[in-house]
Amino acid sequence: MSQSFTAACVQNCAVNNTDKSVTECVSLIKKAHDQGADLICLTEFCAHLHVEEKIFETGAAAESSHPALATFRDLAHSLSTWILVGSIAVVDQDGNKRNRSLLIDPFGELTARYDKIHMFDVSLGDGEVYRESDTFTAGDKAVIVDTPFARLGLTICYDLRFAALYRLLAQSGANVLTVPAAFTHTTGKAHWHVLLRARAIETGSFVFAPCQYGFHGKGRTYGHSLIIDPWGQILAEGAEDTPDVVLAEIDLQKVTEARSRIPALEHDRPLTHAEHDLLPTDKRKGATG
Repeated sequence: MSQSFTAACVQNCAVNNTDKSVTECVSLIKKAHDQGADLICLTEFCAHLHVEEKIFETGAAAESSHPALATFRDLAHSLSTWILVGSIAVVDQDGNKRNRSLLIDPFGELTARYDKIHMFDVSLGDGEVYRESDTFTAGDKAVIVDTPFARLGLTICYDLRFAALYRLLAQSGANVLTVPAAFTHTTGKAHWHVLLRARAIETGSFVFAPCQYGFHGKGRTYGHSLIIDPWGQILAEGAEDTPDVVLAEIDLQKVTEARSRIPALEHDRPLTHAEHDLLPTDKRKGATG
């Protein structure tokens, strides 16, 4: 496994048209490749996204016949590069829709699949409501995949709020965590940077987080795609309202250094759940003083 490589995050604005969205992605992938990227990461729902009320329009299709996936596989082969399809909507063999991330190798072969575990079911106020579970079936398996340059832990967007998943991935050997997203503008302004930096810091891992930007019907996404090192430093950041490609040189020795300096992944302690043990002494029933 190489100790250094170049990573790119592609930032696009998908619309309610798969062909148009994929065409934009292809152009940005080629730009990243021309700039020397070894791994090119796309956003969540990179090929199709439109939100009306609580409904996600995402151009779902069977994986075997998905037009976006076929294009990305051909492109990875022709460019001889690795592409992480942040996510596309696929229909599984049981007819369920899945929000799926896929890794494509330089031969155009699929080397990993991850179905988003945590569904974005939230009410953000002012009528901004999302119910991902009304459209998609959640996954139930964490996924790590080896590449010639890093061991990737795959996640998607709302997974970011569940720190235990990232700890599991890192403790299982991942040194890069991928977080393709279509993070809302509302939550992005408040939480995007701090959550991604926290996941990097607490696991001593690199974080690659390509995020969509712009308007998608009634939905608006945040942009600001990020590449973050294991010490929590932002190495590259995308714009807020324009298509973008951000790149960074990745030195995996920084993972070793960060985890040696603060070996938090080795310091987990068993926790009890007795109610009285969760309260400060002066708040317990019957306490005096």
